[in-house]
Amino acid sequence: MFFTLANAISWLTQYGYSILFPITIIEGPIITVIAGFLAAQGIFNIFAVYAVVVIGDVAGDAIYYGIGRWGGLKFINRWGRFIGLNAEKLTDLENHFASHSGKTLIFGKLSHAIGAPILVAAGIAKIPFLKFINFNFWATLPKSLLLVAIGYYFGQAYAQINKYINYGSAGIFVIILALIGGYAIMVRLSRKKEHEGEKLN
Repeated sequence: MFFTLANAISWLTQYGYSILFPITIIEGPIITVIAGFLAAQGIFNIFAVYAVVVIGDVAGDAIYYGIGRWGGLKFINRWGRFIGLNAEKLTDLENHFASHSGKTLIFGKLSHAIGAPILVAAGIAKIPFLKFINFNFWATLPKSLLLVAIGYYFGQAYAQINKYINYGSAGIFVIILALIGGYAIMVRLSRKKEHEGEKLN
């Protein structure tokens, strides 16, 4: 495998900030942790790291948005399976964007597991770009700050942290699905009661 955590550390140590930005776009969370760890070793400046990873993370979001905006359904039909997105899921996400665009974007941003499908779907749904960037930027600030801090104080365990990031993302994904399912059931029950009430009247 070309990209490994060992390679990432080697590249960051050798090339510094010039490589931090592009690999943050590719592997944001764990690279942010590693960069925080290297800042603790005096290799990076902690404030510069935070600025670069925030910009890199948001730039990555914009790329996913662009793929959805200009790739559209052709992209989903051909490549959607690689990011866990198909026509049916796309329709569900578009419905959520129609009524809860901000919440949906923030959920996607905070969950590494379902981030890519939501970002691509936002482009396909043609969410205004400035609105998209605004929500993602403000969600990125605390997320990146937390990851930099974890790397700074506990970064020597970066391999284990990477596992926890994946587990945490999976957990958030399950919670989101449960909330969506619960909300759908409540709406359905509410409509059923209204329908029964209309019959009685």
